[in-house]
Formats: sequence, structure tokens, C-alpha cells
Amino acid sequence: MPQSGIIGALQSFYRFQGESALSKVNQPVSPQSSTQSPLQSADRRPLRIGIFGFGTVGSSVARILVESKPMGLELTHIFNRGVARKRVDWVPSSVVWSEDADAVLASDVDVVVELAGGLDPAGGWVRKALDAGKSVVTANKKLIAYHGVDLERLAAVKGGHLKYGAAVAGGIPVIPAIEQGLAGDRIERIEGILNGTCNFILSKMEEGAEYAAVLAQAQARGYAEADPTEDVGGFDARSKLAILMRLALRLAVNPEEIVPRPITTISAVDFSYARDLGCTIRQVARAEKTGDEVAATVGPMLVDLRSPLAWSRGTENMVILTGRYGGDVVFSGHGAGGHPTAVAVVSDLLALAHGSRRVKVPSAPAAVGAEFEVPHYMRFLVDDRPGIVAEITSSLAREHINIRAIVQKPGYPQHALPFVVTVEPCKASALERALTSIRGMNCLLEEPLDLQMLE
Repeated sequence: MPQSGIIGALQSFYRFQGESALSKVNQPVSPQSSTQSPLQSADRRPLRIGIFGFGTVGSSVARILVESKPMGLELTHIFNRGVARKRVDWVPSSVVWSEDADAVLASDVDVVVELAGGLDPAGGWVRKALDAGKSVVTANKKLIAYHGVDLERLAAVKGGHLKYGAAVAGGIPVIPAIEQGLAGDRIERIEGILNGTCNFILSKMEEGAEYAAVLAQAQARGYAEADPTEDVGGFDARSKLAILMRLALRLAVNPEEIVPRPITTISAVDFSYARDLGCTIRQVARAEKTGDEVAATVGPMLVDLRSPLAWSRGTENMVILTGRYGGDVVFSGHGAGGHPTAVAVVSDLLALAHGSRRVKVPSAPAAVGAEFEVPHYMRFLVDDRPGIVAEITSSLAREHINIRAIVQKPGYPQHALPFVVTVEPCKASALERALTSIRGMNCLLEEPLDLQMLE
């Protein structure tokens, strides 16, 4: 029966790509391996799919496989701890439900779809599957960020494949675009909104809400975990940025070297000041290679209202890649949620079913050591007295940092007065030295807020 919609389009695309080079695709992945992958079978039977993790994304993947019946794919196993509580009546009776991971890994599944997340035990399951010559499709950004190079090497040696198009930006096909559509360019800069939870929170705060209330709303809607630290602390976006750096900038970095900043320090008054400056606030992941220097950071930043990053709202994600030859390319769409992420997972499965191999993207180890030299926004809350601005100006001048503007809104009491200082482009290390001096002022009521400004 002919397929329609996105699944049908994907099938047509991969049939075209896969069969045009079928004789090449069906060769062993690595000359070092004598193990033939099940994906190289001459009879082209459907790939047997085992899903590990039947949560929001896992159940959405199963729903697509069951309802759309993509050509060349067959759901045969579902693994989940406490699997009895996960059973649903719309999954065919032929599918094996199991809470024994080793049994599923030892079965005849061809592809393990790992959607449990985290480094352990998910990493162990992925390694066992690859070591057995099976292929793996995963949305596990943390596992790929920290161990992707080693896992890809294992897959090549054992004759399997590792695909992770859903690991960054959910349903936005940014990884396939980097590997194929932009392969002819030299990407030099990455800027992106990579966490839907933070984007939802900040875009609601832009409308006037406070952080705590919006976080509770995000948790109620399933956008945020009970412990939201991974998202709001910037750690989730950091893993995704590390993956993009390896694929787009060709740099293999240790994610721990990218220091994230939380969005928890942002308040409604910051959005008010940002509007006065022609900006809004978003959690942005940035990376850039300049000569031999590599800079990367994740955190809340002021974004000019004319920037595409300012247009991203709710749980949407956006990635802007800047190439030496092609200039800026913008990817935007739903980066969170079961169905969008599941589409990326099924796209990877269709690529395997129709013979499309991963494009080998070489990368070199690199250290994150450079700093962005950009304007900064600083918000102070003080018990007002004469001479405060002069002291701040003096601390900045000692580090050769020029003030761009001082903004103070009327209507606040003198004993709790917020005001903002913006400065011309400077290195974060110089500004931190100035802030260390400023923190010694006895008029400060809280830690000064420092945000980068994107222009």
C-alpha cells in the first residue's frame, strides 16, 4: 500500500539514494571486519527493530512504525523496566515485550533503538549491540557527546552502523544536513537554541511571567523534568553543542570544557531592560573556530530582535551555521516532544533500511580555550548612594573596558534599585576581573548578572 505524508517522502528519498549506490552500500563497512552486518543481507528483508525505552519518544517511534508501516522496517521487540505498566493495546501481538535487556540484545533484532537516555546503563546496551554486529539508532545526546567517537569506531569494526540524527534539535534534520548538504562548505561558527525547555521558559518570561511560575507550567506540560537541572543549567545544550562541533567544525572536544551558565538568574526585569535595548533573552549555544583557537559557551544571552534566534518561541529549536563559502544557513522547527523526535529516529531507520550509510566526518581533538570578544549586559541591584556608577566605571576602566550605555528605569525604590550597564566588546576574563572588584562594593544586594550580547 502506498505511503503518504512525511514517511512516504522519506522512503522515496532513501530508495533513490540507497539503490543508486546499492552495490557499494552492500559491501562490508570496514575491511578490518569479517562480520557481515544484517543490513547487508541480499534478500532485503525488513529490518527487525528493538526499542529500548518506551517513554515519550519510544512510544511515538512505535506509533509511527505501527500506524505508517514504513517500508523495510518491522517492530519486533520493546524493552522497558517494569514493562507491564507500559503495555498498550495498539502494538501488534507479535511484538515481544521484555524487561530483560540482555535477552533482547541476544535476540534476532537487527537494529537497537536506544531511547532511555543517559550514560548508564544505556551506554552498556549500545556497546553490547554494536559489539554483536547490530546497528544502533539513538537520540542520546549525552552518550554521543561523550563517547560518540569510540562508538562509531566500534560500529565500523564490527560491521554495524550508529545513527543519531535525533540527538540534536529533535525533529530538525540538522545532522544529516551537516553531513551531506553542507559537506562542501567549511563551517566556522555555530549559534543555536538547542533546548526546548529553556526556550519555552524564556519566551514565557518575555511576556511578563516569572521563572518559578513558568517552570511549574513547563513541568505540568511534560516539557521539564521534576529535577530540571540538566535543562535549565545548560548541560543538555552543552552535550548537543559538542556533537555539532564535532560534525560541523570537525573538532572533537571534551564537553566538560564548555562551561554552561544557568537561566535561573534571569528575572522579568531583565526582559524589560532587554526590550529597551532592542533585544530579548534566549539560552544560546555558541562555538567558533578562529585560526587555531576554539571558543564555545552555553547560557542565557541578549539577542537582537532582528536576529532569527529571537524569532524562536515555545519549544522550538534553531541552529544557525555559518560557512566560509555559503554564509549563514538557518534550521528551525520543533526540537522537543515525542513526535518530532520520533520522526528523526524513524528517518535514521529508513536510511538504514534503504542502504544509506553514515557519511564519515573526520574530526581532530581540540581544547576549548579561546574567549568570545563580545559586548556584555550587566544588571546590578543596589542600595542606592552617591558614587556607585563612578566606582563601577573605575573598575571597568582598569581593565580597558568601555561603557556603551547605562540604563535605569524609574519607579524602583532607592533601597532596592536595579540598573543596567552595557559595555563594548571585551573578553570575558577581563570583565570577570572587573566584576571581582565590583563585588566588593558594600551597596550590592545580590550578585551582578552578566550576559553576553549577540549582535
